[in-house]
Amino acid sequence: MDNTLSNKKILLALTGSIAVYKAATLTRLLVKQGAEVRVLMTQSATDFITPLTLSTLSKHDVYHGIADDDSWNNHVELGIWADVMIVAPASANTLAKMSVGLVDNIVMACYLSAKCPVFFAPAMDLDMYKHASTQHNLELLQRRGDRMIKAEYGELASGLVGEGRMAEPENIVKELEHYFSISTVDTSYQGIKVLITAGPTHEHLDPVRFIGNNSSGKMGMAIAEEFCAMGAEVDLILGPSSVSTDMEGIRIHRVTSAQQMYESASQLHAQAYICVFAAAVADYRPAHYENEKIKKAKEEHMTISLEKNIDIAAELGSSKGPNQLHIGFALETNNEEQNARRKLTVKNFDLIVMNSLKDKGAGFGGDTNKITIYSHHNKPIEFELKSKQAVAEDIVRVISDLIEEKKK
Repeated sequence: MDNTLSNKKILLALTGSIAVYKAATLTRLLVKQGAEVRVLMTQSATDFITPLTLSTLSKHDVYHGIADDDSWNNHVELGIWADVMIVAPASANTLAKMSVGLVDNIVMACYLSAKCPVFFAPAMDLDMYKHASTQHNLELLQRRGDRMIKAEYGELASGLVGEGRMAEPENIVKELEHYFSISTVDTSYQGIKVLITAGPTHEHLDPVRFIGNNSSGKMGMAIAEEFCAMGAEVDLILGPSSVSTDMEGIRIHRVTSAQQMYESASQLHAQAYICVFAAAVADYRPAHYENEKIKKAKEEHMTISLEKNIDIAAELGSSKGPNQLHIGFALETNNEEQNARRKLTVKNFDLIVMNSLKDKGAGFGGDTNKITIYSHHNKPIEFELKSKQAVAEDIVRVISDLIEEKKK
């Protein structure tokens, strides 16, 4: 039987949360799928479920201390052994420790030693989940490359109803299956040149003020990292944004304005096989730039004259070579499909990724997105709300499918 989890080595880390009872089901499902599971537990996790239960289900000893029964547990060896590590449930306390690198238990020792991708499934009460410090930790961990399995909406242990429930074991298994199905596909991007635009542009009125938008650049960065992980040579033209990456193979060209983004893109365009226009480029810029800060006047109103920016995707689309692929983005608020399909044609895109501000969790700034991908000849492909890293994997997979179609 073809199973993406068969023979995969999974390090399952359990922390102190009432949701740890789900770990028994999760372990059983993973083992049933053919995975080899080793379980780690914090001491507080053992207050909710016994190591014996997890040992019986995983068919391996369970580690719940740096030293157990007078023997030292080699966390470095475990971190190297695993194909993937998953912290589920990830309590607010553990998320905070992960974000600052605090090591006081076997789970944290293995986390800092892990050489494999790390997933985490938050589990806590509604107010704890929504607290600014928790949200900061969630964002920080994802920026570093850890993958969040989003908490689900429902009834919580406190009796409140909202976000904070650990994802159900079946959904966690699906996330892992998706990851391994993507990571085992060889699309041969080794040496392929990919050009990506990302983030906003800022069109300055004066030295301190500008016209812009709330794009964070996270989606474009996630796509860049996905292509890079598959061997591509990536040029990322990034507007004003705080996102960054440590991945070698991604050359970041930082720009501010639409004109600067166009000039940088036009220099790299001819050499790129795949071009992804994910940037939220300002459509207009001030017609006049003031060298000094504009002072507040006595008048109640102020008029700013604007002029059109160059449409980067359309301009480069007009010179697209026969062997190049152009992928566009469309953030819509109404007539979503109609507007997306019009841009698909007008800008000479091969694919267009549409997201709607009507969908909760989609759009600028956040860590999630919900997309539909349109092409000229195939039916639209709709995806559920996912982390932007998972969305990037979906986008790259659809691009890979398009490349295979063109080869036929």
